[in-house]
Amino acid sequence: MKSFIPGFSYIGGFQPPPRDWSNVLFAIDGYLCYLCVIKGIMRMRELKYPVGMATFSELITKGYAYVDKTAYIGRLLDQGKFIFMSRPRRFGKSLLLSTLESYFEGRRELFKGLAADSMDLDWTPSPVLHFDFNAENFSLEDGLEQLLDGYLWRMEEKYGKRNGEFTVSQRFKNVIEAAYCKTGREVAILIDEYDKPLLDIEDNRELFEKNQRILKSFFGNLKSMDRYIRFVFITGVARFSKVSIFSDLNNLDDISIVDEYADICGWSEQELIGTFRAGIQTLADKRKEDFETTLKELRDYYDGYLFTEEGSRLYNPFSILKALKNKRIDPYWFVSGTPTFLARRIKNMRIFPKDINGQTCTRDELLAVGLNDSNPIPLMFQTGYLTIGSQLGDDMYLLRFPNKEVEKGFYLQLLPLYVPEVKDPFSPFSFSLFKMDLIEGRPEGFMKRMGTLLKDLPYEDHNESTYRAVTFLLTVLSGTPALAERHGYKGRSDLEVFAGKNIYIFEFKYNKSVEEAMDQIRSRDYAGRYALDPRTVYLIAANFNETKEDRTLHYEIRQLK
Repeated sequence: MKSFIPGFSYIGGFQPPPRDWSNVLFAIDGYLCYLCVIKGIMRMRELKYPVGMATFSELITKGYAYVDKTAYIGRLLDQGKFIFMSRPRRFGKSLLLSTLESYFEGRRELFKGLAADSMDLDWTPSPVLHFDFNAENFSLEDGLEQLLDGYLWRMEEKYGKRNGEFTVSQRFKNVIEAAYCKTGREVAILIDEYDKPLLDIEDNRELFEKNQRILKSFFGNLKSMDRYIRFVFITGVARFSKVSIFSDLNNLDDISIVDEYADICGWSEQELIGTFRAGIQTLADKRKEDFETTLKELRDYYDGYLFTEEGSRLYNPFSILKALKNKRIDPYWFVSGTPTFLARRIKNMRIFPKDINGQTCTRDELLAVGLNDSNPIPLMFQTGYLTIGSQLGDDMYLLRFPNKEVEKGFYLQLLPLYVPEVKDPFSPFSFSLFKMDLIEGRPEGFMKRMGTLLKDLPYEDHNESTYRAVTFLLTVLSGTPALAERHGYKGRSDLEVFAGKNIYIFEFKYNKSVEEAMDQIRSRDYAGRYALDPRTVYLIAANFNETKEDRTLHYEIRQLK
C-alpha cells in the first residue's frame, strides 16, 4: 500500500529516502503538509468554550460545549405557571431562559440528542415575550423606561399596538393580549435579571424608588392577564419582598432553595468532567500537573456553591469556562463586577472579616431581602458571596464562602474601605512587600510599613477590631495563611500568621499599652502549641494609640527561636 507522503508506507513504516535530493526535499515538504493536516484536525476537535454566551441556539448550531440542563423543562412546566428563581450573576440564568425560549418557539431540532428531546413535551410553538435587563445602564434617569420602551416597540411591531398614549405598564398589558389574539396561542413570558434596575442604583434613593414603582406596575399586569399566559419565568439575584415589587403577584412560585431545582444552574463536578475532561487535562498539562491535582485546584477555586442542603456542590460556569479557555486559574467572576455597598455594610456593622464565614440566617431571611436592610448577610447569599454550609434545624442555615475565588475577592473589596493604597502594585504598601517582610523574617519591616500606612486612614470611630481586621486582610490577601482568634487552652490569640519558615503571633490593643498586649501573649501561652515546631516564632504585641490629632502604632517584637 502506498502512502500519499513520500518515504512513508502505511504497512512498512518509514522507508529510506531516495538519493535524489529533489525527492528528499519533496518528502520533507510532504511531511510538513501532513503535520499541518493533523494539527488542523486536532484544532477542530478542541472544545469551543462559550464564555459569556447565553444564546442556546447559537451554542447548539455552532458546536460550542453545552452542559445539558434541558431535563428541567418538563419539571418547570409541571411546577406551575408563574415561577421565580434567584441565582448569583453569571451563573447560567440567561442561558436557561434562552433554552426555554427555544422550547416555547417549538424549535425541537435544536434539542436533538438532549434530554428534552426524549421527553413527552408539548412542542406547539407559543409567542414569546423575552425581557433581558442585563445590558442596560440603569444609572441614567430614564434607563429603565428606555429599555422597556425598546422591547415593547419591537413586540408591538410584531403583534400590533393600540392607538393612543400609554405607559410602559399599559403597553405590556396590551402586547400580551395582542400576541394571544394574533397567534391564538397563550404567551410565554421570560424576564431575566429583573432586579438589576435596583441593584445598580442602590445609592440613588430617588431613582431607586422610581424604578421600584415602574417594576411594581409592570409586573402587576401578569396576574390580571392570566387567561392569555402559558408560562412566566422570572430570574434575578434577589427577591425584594420589602419593596413590594411582587405584592400583586402573590401566586409567584419561588424555587430558589427547593431541592428539585438545586442544580438547575451551575455545574456539578460530574457534569464538569463529563463535558470538559479534555480541557481540564490540557490545563493540567500546561501546569505540569496530573489531572487530579488540577481538578482539586479548580474545585477549591470555583466549586462550592450550594443552594439547598440536598443539592450538589456547584461550579460557577463563567469562572470555570474562563479558566479552561485561558488555561489559567484566576478570579474571573469577582472582577467582572460586584455591588460595593455589600462591603460597606459589612464594615459599618463591624463584622470582622473572618466572621463572615459562619454567619447564620433563617429560611425567610434568605428568601426575602430589602436593599435598605441593615443586615447584608441575606443579600450576600443571594448575590453569591455566601452559600449554604449546613442546615441547622428546619429553619436555620449556616453560611460560608463558597470557594477561594469569592473569599479572596470579597476581602479585596473590603480592604480599600480600610486602607485605600494597598492594591497599587507600585505602592510601598503593596501586598507583595508585606508578604516578603513576613516570609523573610522581617517583622520590624512589616510593622513599620503598617504603622505608616495607618497614618493615612481617615479619622473614624475606630476600635481594636478595626486594626485587627486591617492586619488580617493584609496578611490573607498577600497570600500568607492566617488564623484569627485561634483558640488555645488558656484563651484565643488575635491573629496567627504562617509565612515560609516563620510563625507570627499577634495581639492587638487600642489606646492601652504594648506591655499589656505582650503580657497577654505570654501569660496565656499562645506560643505553647509551637514548642516542637521547627519554624521561627515571633510574638508581636501592638497597641494603636489614636486621637483626632494623631494615630500611632506602638509595638514590641520578641523572637522565641
